[in-house]
Amino acid sequence: MKALRLLALAGLLSTTGHAADRVTGAAFATRSEVIAQHGMVATSQPLATQIALDVLKQGGSAADAAIAANAALGLMEPTGNGMGGDLFAMVWDAKSKKLYGLNGSGRSPKSLSLAHFQQLGLKAIPPQGPLPVSVPGAVDGWFELHKKFGKLPMKTLLAPAIHYARDGFPVSELIAWYWQRSAPVLSKWPGFKEQMTINGRGPNKGEIWKNPNLANTLEKIAKGGRDAFYKGEIARSIDAYMKKHGGFLSYDDLASHHSEWVEPVSINYRGYDIWELPPNSQGIAALQMLQILKAYDFSKIAFGSAEHVHLFVEAKKLAFADRAKYYADPDFVKTPVKYLLSEEYAATRRTAIQPDSAMQAVDAGHAPLNDGDTIYLTTADKDGNMVSLIQSNYRGMGSGMTPDGLGFVLQDRGEMFVLQEGHANSFAPGKRPFQTIIPAFISKDGKPWVSFGVMGGAMQPQGHVQIVMNLIDFGMNLQEAGDAPRIYHEASVDEPNGEPMHDGGITYLETGFPYETIRELMRKRHQVQFNNGGYGGYQAILRDAQNATYVGASEGRKDGQAAGY
Repeated sequence: MKALRLLALAGLLSTTGHAADRVTGAAFATRSEVIAQHGMVATSQPLATQIALDVLKQGGSAADAAIAANAALGLMEPTGNGMGGDLFAMVWDAKSKKLYGLNGSGRSPKSLSLAHFQQLGLKAIPPQGPLPVSVPGAVDGWFELHKKFGKLPMKTLLAPAIHYARDGFPVSELIAWYWQRSAPVLSKWPGFKEQMTINGRGPNKGEIWKNPNLANTLEKIAKGGRDAFYKGEIARSIDAYMKKHGGFLSYDDLASHHSEWVEPVSINYRGYDIWELPPNSQGIAALQMLQILKAYDFSKIAFGSAEHVHLFVEAKKLAFADRAKYYADPDFVKTPVKYLLSEEYAATRRTAIQPDSAMQAVDAGHAPLNDGDTIYLTTADKDGNMVSLIQSNYRGMGSGMTPDGLGFVLQDRGEMFVLQEGHANSFAPGKRPFQTIIPAFISKDGKPWVSFGVMGGAMQPQGHVQIVMNLIDFGMNLQEAGDAPRIYHEASVDEPNGEPMHDGGITYLETGFPYETIRELMRKRHQVQFNNGGYGGYQAILRDAQNATYVGASEGRKDGQAAGY
C-alpha cells in the first residue's frame, strides 16, 4: 500500500563502521526539508496543517495553531485521536526561555474498583466497551494551553474544525485504510456505527466525510468553554450514555478532572539536552535508552550495521523492563525518575549488554522505590515559541463507546492498567493509567533546537531515540532523520501487564537494512522479521538560529505535511 511505502534501499548501507564508508541520510530522504522564516507547522493531515498555518498568519501563537490543528485532527483523523482521548504537550516559551510540560491525561472512574474486575474473572482489562474508558483530557488540555500561551479567541481556533465537520472534507489515504479496518470491529458498540461510519463502513480514500454531531459539540465548547465539556450538557450526555450501557465514567469524574503543568525531564546526549515528560507517560524510557547508548562511539559505528541495531535493541530491552515495572501515576507511586536517569544507573545496566549475544531475558533494575495509535503535531510562531503536542484515543479509534449525538469516541486508555495488587500500575479509582503518548524536544546551550514526535504505542520511545541518533550521531537532516529505515523491537515485557521476556523478543527491521546486517544479527541470537507497518509516524520542526528560520519535516509513512510561511 502506498501509504506504508518507504524506498527500497537494501544494499546501500555500509557495515564496515568506518566514517569514509558511511552512507549519509540523503540515501533515505523522500523529499527535501521545508524552510520558512515566520512560522512552521507539521501535522499528520495536510488540511490540519493548513488550518494551523492560517492561524499563525492571523497572528495566532504556536499554542493557538496547535489547538486548531488538534481540533481538526479529531475530525479528520479519528483513527488516532479526538476529544474522547488524552493530550500531552511541551511548549518552548521564547519570552521566559523555558520549556513547559503539560500532562492532560484523564483518570479512571471513581466508582470502578479492582475488585469489580476480579469478580468478573478478568486477567486484563478488555480493549473495547465501557470498562477501559477513562476521563478524556484533551479538551481541558486545549484550554490550559490557551490560558497560558494563547492569543486568539478559542472560538476562532475551533471555527475551521466546525466548518469542515459541517461541510465535509475528502478523507486521505492512510486514514481511510485504518478507518475501514476499525469500523467492523467497533460497530458493535452503541453509537459508533450511527456516528462514525457510512452505512457500517469506513469512508473510502477521497470520499467526503461530514460529522454534524461533532460540529455541534465543538460549537458548544467554543461558546461555553471547557466547562461546557466537563460540567455542562456534554458531560451530562456522557454520564447518561455510560449509565445506559453499563459503564462507570460519570458526571462527577468529568467535573473533577484537571490537567497538570509538570516539569519536563532531560538527559544530556553529546552536548544536546533531550527532553521528555515524566510518568505517568513513558517518555523517560527514551532517556534511559540514550543514557545507556551514549557510552558507545557511533562515529565509528555505521548506521544500519549489525552493531548499531544490536546496541539499540539491547538498550531498549533494559529500559523497557524498567518501564513495565516502575512507570505509573505519580499521585499513587513515586517513580524513581532521578535514579533511573542517572549516569550511575545507566553504567550498571550497560554491563548486561554483550557485544556478540542478544539478551534473551531481562529483569528490571533495582531502583529505590521511595524516591496506541496516535497523532503528533508541532508548531512554531514568529516570536520563537514552539509546541510539541501528542494526542490519542489509545488503541486506534478507542473503546468504540460513542456517546449519543456527540460525534466522537471515548478512549480505551484504561486498558493499560494492571489487574494485579501491588503493581505500580495496578488499577485504582481516580488514577491515571500508564501512558504511551509522548512529545519530545531537543535544546542546545539553553536554546530550542528541535520539536518532534513519533507516533505508535511502544514504538514512540524507540522512535525518539532513533531520531536523536540520526540527527546527532549520523548527521542526518530533519527530513532524512524521519525517512531513514527504522528498528522496532517487540517483547512480551513491553507493557505493564505483559509477561517476562524469555525469548529475546522480535526485532522488526524496515526495508533498507542490508542482508549482511540481518545475518550478523541472527548470529547474535536476534529474532529478525520484516513488517509493513508499526514504525510510527514523524513530524518535526527545527529552529535554525544562524539563518533565523524554521525547518519542517513530515515523513512519508503518514498522510502528513509540513508547511511554513
